[in-house]
Amino acid sequence: MSKIASGIAPVIDVNRSAPTPLNRQIYDAYRTAILRRDLRPGQQIPSSRELAIEIKVSRFPVLHAYAQLLAEGYFESRRGAGTFVSHSLPEQLMSVERKVTPSALVPCGSRPIARRSSLLPTFEGSPSRAGWGAFGVHQPAFDQFPFEIWSNLVTRHSRNPDARAVHHIDPLGSERFREEICSYLRTARAVVCEPSQIMVVSGSQQALDITARVLLDPGSPVWIEEPGYKLQRTLLSAAGCQLIPVPVDDEGMNVAVGIKRHRRARAAFVTPSHQYPLGSTMSASRRLHLLNWAQSSGAWIVEDDYDSEYRYESRPVASLQGMDANSRVIYIGTFSKVLLPSLRVGYIVVPSDLVERFVAVRAAMDIFPPYLYQEVLTDFMRMGHFGRHLRKMRQLYKERRSALVNSLRDEFGEMLEVHGAEAGMHLAVTLPKGIRDRKIVERAAEHGLQLWPLSPCYYGDATRQGLILGFGSTPTKRVPRAVSQLRSLLIG
Repeated sequence: MSKIASGIAPVIDVNRSAPTPLNRQIYDAYRTAILRRDLRPGQQIPSSRELAIEIKVSRFPVLHAYAQLLAEGYFESRRGAGTFVSHSLPEQLMSVERKVTPSALVPCGSRPIARRSSLLPTFEGSPSRAGWGAFGVHQPAFDQFPFEIWSNLVTRHSRNPDARAVHHIDPLGSERFREEICSYLRTARAVVCEPSQIMVVSGSQQALDITARVLLDPGSPVWIEEPGYKLQRTLLSAAGCQLIPVPVDDEGMNVAVGIKRHRRARAAFVTPSHQYPLGSTMSASRRLHLLNWAQSSGAWIVEDDYDSEYRYESRPVASLQGMDANSRVIYIGTFSKVLLPSLRVGYIVVPSDLVERFVAVRAAMDIFPPYLYQEVLTDFMRMGHFGRHLRKMRQLYKERRSALVNSLRDEFGEMLEVHGAEAGMHLAVTLPKGIRDRKIVERAAEHGLQLWPLSPCYYGDATRQGLILGFGSTPTKRVPRAVSQLRSLLIG
């Protein structure tokens, strides 16, 4: 006979010296918890034997209390499954529920919060309504992911974990994983690094947060791309930094303008391989200019190597970090875009003399990264699955990118200006005057199109109206129809 699953025992304060019988105390505790919605309809209740052991009483008062709760409709019993909070509580009980709401849950008195917390905007998620649809940004072709291989690796490491991996605490992350990342970055991105310089983090956002905590003080002036990554901007604002927007064009961040606006900035945050959101690649002359500025002014460069794996007209461009002869670049990468966003696994390549400070900050935040996916990814890379998946996705995204560019040209002609179609998993289009991108995004969501507006990516007032169109998750055959839907929204 299979064992019946058991619920979690609620907090029941049994007072043996009270005049109220034990069975009544147990009954009252359950009834109050249900009315207060501490226990919800359908939630499983522990067996009478387990509860008796938990609260250290005889089983008889528990059986008596359970029988009364069943009789009054608070509990329901399912044969072979156990006892649950009833789904069909009488309506009159719900009116009682409001009366027994604890007053302790009602906010009262002074409630101060940190100023930096108040600087953060409310999290909104996707600019369009939640869901999955054509043009979703940051959405890979998840249906092409080798889930069977992945699940086998996860199972292997879950069933037979390496004791050293499970027990070893290292703020930098698994040494095996860092060695594999290092090998990949040297080969594919021309990054100059050793495993001792690599820190495994929970995605690029945590990488940016740790980097800001190490390098920047409140009031530190920093260059940011204009337009740029909104979450990066929010993080730096919350850290109290002085944001210096530097315009981006077809050659990437305009370093000369940055120097003119604030020569002594503490750091520059850039996405040189595939700029977000305009998709431009920083030219060689701009890269050299940026590196020379950083060295001469004692500044740092934070390179977010966004979408660098996917280029369609040429080979991947080498990293900015690989050109840096003075260890001024902090390099950030992630597996979220190339594999699955929900992995939340990224990395930082830290200059050797800063590793100790990065470790100190990381240890204060969350000590060290989770072990399981590090071990799985290590094998996924060493066995060649990562390289094969990249090559497959590069070909697939090239096909989907071409379909999108051609459909935009067929439907809109010269009406829309296309930016950044040479690389990555998205492109941007700028809209004619008089069309507001946020309104288009809201209307498009009603038709299953997951558009992102361009205007929120700007920090200053001089914004351009446009749309960011992802093509990673949109099948090639779906693209022409989706672009046709977009045309009807813009033109009618």
